Amino acid sequence: MDNQKLNNLFYAIGRALLGIYFLLPGLGKIFTYSDNLILLASKGVPFSVFSLPLTILIEISLGLFLIFGRYVRVSSIILFSLTILINIYIHDFWNLSGDIQAHEAQNFYKNMGVAAGLLILATTKKN
Repeated sequence: MDNQKLNNLFYAIGRALLGIYFLLPGLGKIFTYSDNLILLASKGVPFSVFSLPLTILIEISLGLFLIFGRYVRVSSIILFSLTILINIYIHDFWNLSGDIQAHEAQNFYKNMGVAAGLLILATTKKN
């Protein structure tokens, strides 16, 4: 397989994996809606009643766009922004202590890697 075909394959797989990373949690939030609403309110997320359905819509629709290679640049930038907001409000390890602090710090760092991947995807010329 030549380099261009391999690059195209890796690009498609990476894009799809990032899409799945958002699609599945977006769907999951539908089935645990009230628990997620309570979490958002407890973390001080502004306009939680509005923010949760918007987050679900963004994660599902833009996750699908990434999977199918549509609107990749704009989807990546919006999902990058959402990921940063989620990190600030939900994975606020600096406000915690003990085991939960370590767990949320791990989620925070993982999300920073995802955010970096989204920025790279947004700058890829295949968009």
